[in-house]
Amino acid sequence: MTIREDHKRFRDIVRGRVKENFKKYVTHGEMIGKREKDFVKIPVPSIDIPRFRYGPKQSGGVGQGQGNPGDPVDGENQPGQGQAGDQPGEHVLEAEVTLEELADILGEQLELPRIQPKGNKTIDSVVNRYTGRSSVGPESLRHFKASYKEALKRYVSTGTYDPDNPVIVPIRRDLRYRSFRKAVSPRTNAVVIYMMDVSGSMGEEQKEIVRLESFWINAWLKRNYKGLDTRFIIHDAAAKEVDEDTFFRTSESGGTLISSAYKLCKKLIEEEYPPHEWNIYPFHFSDGDNWSGEDTRLCVRLLKEFFLPQVNMFGYGQVESKYGSGQFLKDLERAFPGDERLVISRIENKDKIVQSIKDFLGKGR
Repeated sequence: MTIREDHKRFRDIVRGRVKENFKKYVTHGEMIGKREKDFVKIPVPSIDIPRFRYGPKQSGGVGQGQGNPGDPVDGENQPGQGQAGDQPGEHVLEAEVTLEELADILGEQLELPRIQPKGNKTIDSVVNRYTGRSSVGPESLRHFKASYKEALKRYVSTGTYDPDNPVIVPIRRDLRYRSFRKAVSPRTNAVVIYMMDVSGSMGEEQKEIVRLESFWINAWLKRNYKGLDTRFIIHDAAAKEVDEDTFFRTSESGGTLISSAYKLCKKLIEEEYPPHEWNIYPFHFSDGDNWSGEDTRLCVRLLKEFFLPQVNMFGYGQVESKYGSGQFLKDLERAFPGDERLVISRIENKDKIVQSIKDFLGKGR
């Protein structure tokens, strides 16, 4: 029991450290690189336990002796002068924190409302799993083959089995029935589709912002849904679906046709994610440059006629770039004033990631 209490106390301390330095962890890309299945390794300073240090006898009472306030106590690590030494330094502990814990901290810090899922895919499926055999049960679950085997074993063991007349008549104690247990089978009920502009104006810094933000968006959505599909689309003048690693590492160049990504996203939804069954979250990240006003008008039409009536929300995050005009965000604001189904966020730098996450997830859609 003591070990459990100590472990819980340690977890509470780690959780407290994460909450204190939450903004730093949100923008800490190295931490995300240390994911292991459902855990993330969080670097926290080592925690020293206070202890008494006794001096020699007859040396005076409390506060007696030489020294000034602020002087280090005997045995404490002291600041160095740049020379090599033999004293241990401060160590950093890597504590494992579950993605669920991180999502809960995210929700607490940003005061995010819980999402109300839509569609029948949000309901867990209760299924009967047949796990074995039982000597009692309803006649509808009688297992004829197992019952026959039991009767045959009885005939053989008692010496009454006749190979020339192999008639087997089961009696009550031979009967076997299928036994089952009820199991809750969660069904994947949400999909998040990330689209990113990878034209020449989107550099490594911009992609790192997208990478960090998508990690936290995923963490929160996974906390709200039993299962989550994630898809990735990159685009310049043409769009293609890729895996997660390619999504964040691709270096492209050339012009930008945002509609190419929207068309591919629309195709994915129509073919694999019926909107009446799935909770759908498309997110598009770009620096706001588009090839032409005509293509922007096509994007607006796709949003108005297909995406906004079908999805839970559509998120557009505009990442600041010295090479991008930022015009696309202005066009969207003009085309959809006050429409809560389209969430628009400006992400000027890493420090703005926290506010951007709140922009996207703060509606609870």
